[in-house]
Amino acid sequence: MRASGSDTDRTGGIDVVTRATSPDVEADVRTYERPSRDAPMPSPFPPIAEYAFLSDCHTGALVAPDGSIDWLCLPAFDSASVFGALLDRQGGTFRLGPFGINVPTARAYEAGTNTLLTTWNTPTGWVVVRTALTMGPRAREDEVTPHTRPPADDDADHMLVQTVECLEGEVEIDLVCEPVFDYGRVPAQWSMVDGGERHVADATGPDRVIRLGTDMKLGVEGNRVRARHVLAPGDRLFCALSWDSGLTLPTGITEAAERLDATQRFWRGWLGRARIPDHRWRQPIMRSALAIKGLTYMPTGATVAALTTSLPETPGGERNWDYRYTWMRDTTFTLQALHFLNLDWEADEFMQFVADLEPNRDGSLQIMYGIDGRRDLTESRRDELSGYEGARPVRVGNGAFDQRQNDVFGAVLDSILLHSRRSQRLPRRLWPIVEAQARCAAAVWGKPDQGIWEARGKPKHYVSSKLMCWVAMDRTARRQSRGARRLTRSGRRSWTRE
Repeated sequence: MRASGSDTDRTGGIDVVTRATSPDVEADVRTYERPSRDAPMPSPFPPIAEYAFLSDCHTGALVAPDGSIDWLCLPAFDSASVFGALLDRQGGTFRLGPFGINVPTARAYEAGTNTLLTTWNTPTGWVVVRTALTMGPRAREDEVTPHTRPPADDDADHMLVQTVECLEGEVEIDLVCEPVFDYGRVPAQWSMVDGGERHVADATGPDRVIRLGTDMKLGVEGNRVRARHVLAPGDRLFCALSWDSGLTLPTGITEAAERLDATQRFWRGWLGRARIPDHRWRQPIMRSALAIKGLTYMPTGATVAALTTSLPETPGGERNWDYRYTWMRDTTFTLQALHFLNLDWEADEFMQFVADLEPNRDGSLQIMYGIDGRRDLTESRRDELSGYEGARPVRVGNGAFDQRQNDVFGAVLDSILLHSRRSQRLPRRLWPIVEAQARCAAAVWGKPDQGIWEARGKPKHYVSSKLMCWVAMDRTARRQSRGARRLTRSGRRSWTRE
């Protein structure tokens, strides 16, 4: 989703599975073949395109082809990672799958969802693993990631749930959970909490506790927990990781499966409201819509540009930025897509997020904000991490947050005009933003800036920035021509003269 980022930051595609045979599995899937590499030793990092994307609209996870959760930040998209093997193979991971088998037979999203099915064939049998960041009917006020927008009927459970079912033969299942808090800095401290039953264990970090529950017998091995169990045909088991305020867990396999079913219903129900054209590109459009929704932050209405930080623009390069924030420019394109698909609720939620933002002293909006609306995104480095395939440094925060990029005025006002056309109204509290952006564009259009590519050197003159300043004033004029509230006399005079 980042217009000024690299393609490698837009993760979540799966082209690693065999043709689907069930109506619950998407059909646009392909046989798994790991790309050949010229290097004598293959990289320990899976290709980015082979990661699967999970979301509960509060945070997201990336699942490697071998079934490992290699990226998960808790409790929100831009929180510190708990599983960070994506950026360092010692950064924490979580896997439930067949012991000793690392290449699945098939992987696919369940059709119309952001939940994952992985089928495994071992020398002794077949199993299928179902994985999701679960969502379901809202039961109480969210104390983990409080809402500023009106809560929806369904919300995040703050839980990662997996189930395994044996289809044929006998298969030994292995569970390994090794979280490392604060971007790989702090190994977990484990303790059993169910009175010797060995089914529930807590992992304690510097600022939170997460709870692992399963119907397997757990054992602590240093800073990780492990479990192994042999499944026979028809046998099922589950595991779940919770960071809910009450550390709630499923009571057994039945409840775990019900939570996965509720998550499936949520995604299909949401997608059912979209206007998807009957077209040969229908499946990619649906998958793109699910990705956009999966990158929205339900508590505030913000959208994140990408799920990750520090994936390189070029292999082994140094241009590795943190994109887990909201870019005002990018959301213009996101809103266009949402409105085209008839998904107006998400677009309106973002407009309310914009109205809540704190502007600069001159009334201008920053080019980016945190998903909770915070302004300060000061950048730091995590030099102890290797980076993806050695691409360093790993960065947290984004130093471009306070740059002057003059195209932001046009981007914001173009988004507002687009939204007001669709809704046939403009909330009164957005008008001060309209006036301020038009006034700022008129004042700075002739000055140099950092430009759309967020150059970190000396400001320069960019045609794109000047064009978007014109867009800002043009969109304001269009709003006035439609009978909208008039700008103040001084503001109107300044931008019309320009």
